[in-house]
Amino acid sequence: MTTYYNLPVYKQSYDLLLDIFKLTKEFNREYKYTIGEELKKETTAMIVNIYRANCGDRKVEYITGARENIEVIRLLIRLLKDLKQIKVVKIAKLNLAIEELSKQLTAWGNYSKAKK
Repeated sequence: MTTYYNLPVYKQSYDLLLDIFKLTKEFNREYKYTIGEELKKETTAMIVNIYRANCGDRKVEYITGARENIEVIRLLIRLLKDLKQIKVVKIAKLNLAIEELSKQLTAWGNYSKAKK
């Protein structure tokens, strides 16, 4: 078992969390404590699911949970874009990171299913 903090998917998800924490400081007060907090919560939950998938026997279940977290994160970022809280350049950077995470989790999930 690889240590979770050495996993590329963990490192990338942690970098995404850092970016989101930095980003939410720029939101209007109304959105900082509602959508911003939910975004941080979902990203943190995704990292916890990645950790649990790496350490536990129910890998597919936790990987599926992390993929669900990614979809909620995508939705919240789109909402913030429509509310004009995020600049296009930052949206592009976040979407690239999210897409890469999604691909890694999908591949990990497929590998774990095939391994059963």
